[in-house]
Amino acid sequence: MTDRKKELAGSLATVEERISAACAAAGRKREEVTLIVVTKTYPASDVRLLHELGVRNVAENRDQDAAPKAAACSDLDLTWHFVGQLQTNKVRSVAGYADVVQSVDRLKLVSLLSAAAIRAERELGCLIQVALDAESGERGERGGVAPDGIGELATAVAEAPGLRLDGLMTVAPLAGPYAGRQQAAFERLMEFSSSMRAGHPAANMVSAGMSADLEQAVAAGATHVRVGTAVLGDRPRLG
Repeated sequence: MTDRKKELAGSLATVEERISAACAAAGRKREEVTLIVVTKTYPASDVRLLHELGVRNVAENRDQDAAPKAAACSDLDLTWHFVGQLQTNKVRSVAGYADVVQSVDRLKLVSLLSAAAIRAERELGCLIQVALDAESGERGERGGVAPDGIGELATAVAEAPGLRLDGLMTVAPLAGPYAGRQQAAFERLMEFSSSMRAGHPAANMVSAGMSADLEQAVAAGATHVRVGTAVLGDRPRLG
């Protein structure tokens, strides 16, 4: 085993212990929580090593990094998640490799993703990104729709050809009433998820929590956590 593979294996084991302990503390089964490893800025060689170590869900936040990496790893059975703020001019590229787009936060993206999915003859899973720091009609500092816009976007995604409404995503806000209150933020997202599932019962995915706050996300009920640094570490980045 190479030094890098050993490093990743150790980090994965530590993260696995954290998730398992958080599930036990919350009275949840370990299989209720899926780990997504955020491989942004790290090379395709790391993705291949992660796959060898059992990882099957990876995430990227910049198309210019993700597209060549996904192509280099196209022989692997991976689910690719796009988690960054999605620019309209990158939609067609992202629709070519992403299995799930976690950052849908405006109607224009819905129509563009739908057209791109049809063109690529693919079905794209979509999560609505919720900004808990956004006022009505605004977007959050880190992307995301204000809570009162969830319903309209959910309906648009559910009705769009080529798209599948999978659930909700959030990033713990740095400002506003939930700043520094990650678990409260994630619990609020779960409330929004419950409301949305009244009309869209299959949209039960809740993506919340990262390296620093995955325990709070698991405690709140998240189904997916997005972990980068805690797995990949701080090492020389891509350009």
